[in-house]
Amino acid sequence: MSSENATEECLGWAARDVSGVLSPFNFKRRAVGEDDVSIKITHCGICYADVLYTRSKFGEPRYPLVPGHEIVGVVEEVGSNVDGFKVGDHVGVGTYVNSCRDCENCNGGLEVHCTKGRVGTINSIDVDGTITKGGYSSFIVVHEKYCFKIPESYPLALAAPLLCAGITVYTPMMRHKMNQPGKSLGVIGLGGLGHMAVKFGKAFGLNVTVLSTKASKKEEALDLLGADNFVVSSDEQQMTALANSLDFIIDTASGDHPIDPYMSLLRTGGVLVLVGFPSEIKLHPISLLMGMKSISGSATGGLKQTQEMIDLCATQEIFPKVEVIQIQYVNEALERLIKGDVKYRFVIDIENSLK
Repeated sequence: MSSENATEECLGWAARDVSGVLSPFNFKRRAVGEDDVSIKITHCGICYADVLYTRSKFGEPRYPLVPGHEIVGVVEEVGSNVDGFKVGDHVGVGTYVNSCRDCENCNGGLEVHCTKGRVGTINSIDVDGTITKGGYSSFIVVHEKYCFKIPESYPLALAAPLLCAGITVYTPMMRHKMNQPGKSLGVIGLGGLGHMAVKFGKAFGLNVTVLSTKASKKEEALDLLGADNFVVSSDEQQMTALANSLDFIIDTASGDHPIDPYMSLLRTGGVLVLVGFPSEIKLHPISLLMGMKSISGSATGGLKQTQEMIDLCATQEIFPKVEVIQIQYVNEALERLIKGDVKYRFVIDIENSLK
């Protein structure tokens, strides 16, 4: 590739309509600018957001739409002003590829909440006026500020889920000081986000309880992921026994579900953070008033915190559990994801299957 050319040919898989069905798609990436990094994508994680975007469940889709915002790969080219990366480096790209870099949030390490609007990795208007296209593709060109270094020792296939699932649960845990040993954490849902919350919780020395509607997940929660406790949330007796015992709950469930039963599990001053994407949430005011409890939301994280999280995972050897697939299987994988049939994150082997 040469930055002298106006654009570069890229191969990807795209959805053309609200069916969300993906198929091969050729398009152009912008040339490498002076502050840009061009990355050969080796792997890309599959996030539930890919379902929402491609099927017009989140914002207005701009078809053809190439999903994927858990991107990892190897630097192939750098712009003349780039000094943080070199050819051959292992890097990642997450849920956004630009922000104003000048507002209060950007200056405060909250670029994901840029007041002028972040540029999403998929389906957003990029700096050159084109529509951003994600990681179900052969390469991507990104401003160096929105790239993250991945330690050489960390397997690229396992690094992919950190760029969304990992940082999405890590951010609220750090914000609410849930990295203090001895505190109690509840995790609702045991999918891509939930299993990372369990892993971070154990790494921080927390007492971790997994809350699930499926009793069949007990063994994997306790034995595979090392949770301390497992509760079937539809079992009133089990839920009552857990009342007023948790400092913090991370709700990763994207399906519609009641909130009040979980609020009753929090101690006085406890917090439930929503990181999943149900169509709506309902709760009775008494769930907040009695016990000074709170509910809040959180979305991925800032640039500095994302790099911090990646480095922590490398140092502590915190690895997501993934099922690596070929891109030709992506439509089946998306259907399985909707059904919750994955342990716990699909990762596409882009390098060896996108030809």
